[in-house]
Amino acid sequence: MTDTTEPPLLTEITLDTEISVEYRERVLLTLAGLFLIITHSGLILVRGSGILNYWHVVVWMGCAVTGHVILERRLPRRDPFIFPIVMLLSGWGLTLIDRLAPPFATRQTIWLIVSVSVMLAIISAPGHLRWLSRYRYLWLVGGLLLLGLTILIGRNPSGGGPRLWLGIPDVYFQPSELLKVLLVAFLASYLAEKRPLLDLHTRLIGPMRLPSMRFFAPLLLMWGICVVVLVWQRDLGTATLFFVIFVTMLYLASGQVIYVLEGLALLLVAGVIAYFAFDVVKLRIDVWVNPWPEADNRAFQVVQSLLALSAGGVFGAGVGQGSPTYIPVVHSDFVFAAIGEEWGLLGTLAVTGCLALLVLRGLRLAAQTHTRPFRAFLAAGISITFATQSLLIMGGTLKLIPLTGVTLPFLSYGGSSLLVSFIMVGLLMVLSGES
Repeated sequence: MTDTTEPPLLTEITLDTEISVEYRERVLLTLAGLFLIITHSGLILVRGSGILNYWHVVVWMGCAVTGHVILERRLPRRDPFIFPIVMLLSGWGLTLIDRLAPPFATRQTIWLIVSVSVMLAIISAPGHLRWLSRYRYLWLVGGLLLLGLTILIGRNPSGGGPRLWLGIPDVYFQPSELLKVLLVAFLASYLAEKRPLLDLHTRLIGPMRLPSMRFFAPLLLMWGICVVVLVWQRDLGTATLFFVIFVTMLYLASGQVIYVLEGLALLLVAGVIAYFAFDVVKLRIDVWVNPWPEADNRAFQVVQSLLALSAGGVFGAGVGQGSPTYIPVVHSDFVFAAIGEEWGLLGTLAVTGCLALLVLRGLRLAAQTHTRPFRAFLAAGISITFATQSLLIMGGTLKLIPLTGVTLPFLSYGGSSLLVSFIMVGLLMVLSGES
């Protein structure tokens, strides 16, 4: 007799899995929404403002519901944790910006709508990311051309400092943010395709096995152009981020620790040269070493950040109860210090835990797709980008490392950063739906 019980059983298991994914994501989004409502209500009570101030939360809920519905239709097998994590952080970021710099809250809310829309467009795009790997040189060259335009016609919305933005009044975009994801996609595609060269064309030099220039030349050329342009623009924080991404992905492809050691040595040498070549680097390193003699001058920002973190203690002063606005540019570079003052150690640990969970889900996805090199390298590269960027700005805020000036993903003010972060999340979601 033919056994006919297996197909229905497999169908039931598949349905249970899909329902479980939908249920878990819905529950997590609901909890994130409740957290945001309570937090924003506390801010409204402190200000004594009216019910119309909930409109940021309403927009966030619309983005969360729309995203959940479309994700369920397009990617029923997706990772159920990624979207709720980024929505929690971005909603928390809206409340923080509304607290720290109210005029910028409306802009960030509009950027959230745009960012979620672009993320949903990516997951709806045909081709299963073949369009991203097939035209890797085209995407990267396009990003470099945008960077070149910023050198010629770039602007700074604040009026002074490095001109890193393109756009018209009230609408600006920072091309170096987009170049992040383009560089990761390029490295993932190139390393996946040329990885055999790494194993076959190597030279033994002492205890080290180094790849030939046939493998290295295109990588060094593209990466070198990116870094040179960024240094030329004095965007040294992003240049450092690119360097770490490049070295880490090269290590993942080769398994050679020597690349990490050489990268650290080069970063140290570059830091010494930059210290004497760029005043901004000298300032940040001097402030990092000992900020207290110039606490009322050049080191004012860092000192106020440390005082805010100290004032927060374990439980924080409460929503709207601290004084984080004493810190210059707190809504962008030092939003982590504002969390530390008003949410305390528990708040900073919660943010760190959410970012760590996002990175771990990405690395888990990379491990699951190891038989498909491009997807594995792409997931790993995106995770490395989130991890490195978060550690750079959190470490700078805590004075563990010199301040680099990058944004804290999803939480800091910045439309370009938020948009590119959601683009990377969209790529992760597509990868998780295919695994």
